[in-house]
Amino acid sequence: LQSNSCGPGFAEGNTSSEEQAMIKIAGNSYLASPSLPDFHGCSPGWSSAFYGAECFDSEVHSYLKNLGKQKSSESQNIDAKKVELEQLLMMETKNYRKTIKFYQKLLQKERRSKGPETKSMLPKLKGQLQEMKSKVQFLELVKKYVQAKQWGVESYVLPTVIHNGKTDTMDMAPMDESSLLLYYNTEKHQCNNQNGVRVLQAGTPLGLMAYLYSRNAFLEGYVQQFLYTFRYFCTQEEFLQFLLDRISSTLSSASLDPSTSLTKICNRSFYILQAWIEDCYSVDFATNTDLLDTLKEFISSKVASLNGYGERLLSLLEDVSARKRGSTDQCSSVDKCEEESEEGRKTLHSLCKKLSEDVSRKNFYWKLSKGMVPIAQYQRERLHTGSAVLPKPCCSSFTEETSVSFARADEVGPFLLIECSVQQLCWQLTLLQQEVFHKCHPVHFLNSRALGVKDKCVAVPKAVSADTVSLKACNLFLSKCIQDQYLLQLLKNADSISTWVAAEIVTCHTAKRQVSLLSKFLLIAKCCYEQRNFATAMQILAGLENLIVRQLPAWKILPAKVAEIMEELKAVEVFLKSDSLCLMEGDRFKTLPTIPSAHVLAMHVQQLETGGFTMTNGAHKWTKLRNIAKVVSQVHAFQENPYTYAPDFKLQSYLRKRISHFKDADISALAADNCANFHQIPAEKHSRKIQDTLRRMKATFQ
Repeated sequence: LQSNSCGPGFAEGNTSSEEQAMIKIAGNSYLASPSLPDFHGCSPGWSSAFYGAECFDSEVHSYLKNLGKQKSSESQNIDAKKVELEQLLMMETKNYRKTIKFYQKLLQKERRSKGPETKSMLPKLKGQLQEMKSKVQFLELVKKYVQAKQWGVESYVLPTVIHNGKTDTMDMAPMDESSLLLYYNTEKHQCNNQNGVRVLQAGTPLGLMAYLYSRNAFLEGYVQQFLYTFRYFCTQEEFLQFLLDRISSTLSSASLDPSTSLTKICNRSFYILQAWIEDCYSVDFATNTDLLDTLKEFISSKVASLNGYGERLLSLLEDVSARKRGSTDQCSSVDKCEEESEEGRKTLHSLCKKLSEDVSRKNFYWKLSKGMVPIAQYQRERLHTGSAVLPKPCCSSFTEETSVSFARADEVGPFLLIECSVQQLCWQLTLLQQEVFHKCHPVHFLNSRALGVKDKCVAVPKAVSADTVSLKACNLFLSKCIQDQYLLQLLKNADSISTWVAAEIVTCHTAKRQVSLLSKFLLIAKCCYEQRNFATAMQILAGLENLIVRQLPAWKILPAKVAEIMEELKAVEVFLKSDSLCLMEGDRFKTLPTIPSAHVLAMHVQQLETGGFTMTNGAHKWTKLRNIAKVVSQVHAFQENPYTYAPDFKLQSYLRKRISHFKDADISALAADNCANFHQIPAEKHSRKIQDTLRRMKATFQ
């Protein structure tokens, strides 16, 4: 769980260094100099883009208003409220961590000796943990609200924002807000400010960048939505230069008075720049060394000498760069401080899963015509543990285990799949899928047509001149905008798993083993979608729907209850394709881990991208861009809540080996070498046909 979202997402991985910073801030009566504002965790987070103005409800407003009232009138100052809020958050976080550790000890004690006292305490402690978690989440939300209100300017000052970044101000033509931005009025839009009825509809690229400095830009979710979608109308270099120009023109003139426009513009520029680095470093700066060098050079030469915040920015760049380099084998949501919080994090997510697991199964509410009857075989297999089939993994000798298990994978072939339990295979496939999913970013799903991604096709585009021309025509980003192509890796991985499923089935040399493997894959897919791993479920479905696999004789002797799961999977596929936000309905996605189907999500984004992005006057449609940002924000929402299954490294390496072995396989060629893939004619009937043919041939020679 990450702390950089203003919705229900608490960073359990925050280290003691953050707590020390809070203590230091509280002891120094907060940060007095506006040249060093509180920029700890500037990224608004996915919930800001998803919920927009509804992210901060009336309870947040009233809490902040009443914060400090019980003390002296002096505590009405916003800086004093920040101090009190940080102290409350630090205290509640410490209590929450202590309770988690206590819960861990009780769990271990309960496993060793099932005493009545321990059993009675665990349910009560679960309830306390939920309450404490909710309180910490709420305080994090209030903190985000305080940060979001800072350093913004009124809408009539936005032309000044543009004017301050111009070096040739004498030749600059006067402009007003109407030439930059277009609004529409609505009475249904609920907002807690005087201009709440005005909703941004469209704007020029310059106007949309200037609106980042609006007083309500953070509160409305505009900043996060902009960071997701600005590549449609400006390049990374243009956006960076816009921010650096505002910093250059205001840094030396910004006074200690935080109420002046120059100070607000300067601090908001730093705020947006840090939010951009925190949220989009992997897709913008890591893939564009020129952009990163430009930023570092500017900070070192112009900011560091005048403002101590320059050193903090350089330190931030080093930190995110180190995390990027070290995140090859780690999920992005646990990169921040894995060593200090791994045990507590796993306990928290396991607890959340246990508390809501039963509810999620009851409320998995799409209607299926068939296949909802419980399957006895599936129920029994879920009780098996991994130790029944494979030895327990030892993390200290991972390299040695990998080589051993690879060798074993070649020896046993598909037989190990039949021996392993459904739950065990489901868990390990889910963890493998989580690895690749947690490395992706919402921006990766934008402009996928330019990468050659099409409906029912995940092939990487080949270097053919005709294809190159068509791809350029489909490019919705600006031509000089650098696009990370990680989505192709994600889709290629999905295609490899589908091919592996089909290959494992057609290489079984007996019909009986084919039936066992078909049943196993169907049950794994069912288990995956019930655990909200829709990616693996759809990948298995694609493998089972392979034309060669669907014609196998084994389907005719498959048990009816197991065969009905195929209809369930197709119903799930229809459900996923029906609505781009179907997995975000309700509150289950906040507590239950989820992995969406990457291809289905890319198709939803492509549908939103259909049509023009500009109006007749050349202004870019912000309502369209806002909807796109809302859909892709669910990627970060799902990454906040990872699966916490115990990894079985031997089984995972076996699965990796088999998937890699079959990733480019020709299913029809594999099927042709196996007689079990063909409908067999009975021997007596076959010999009778041969005899009849010989008689007819003999008659022709007489």
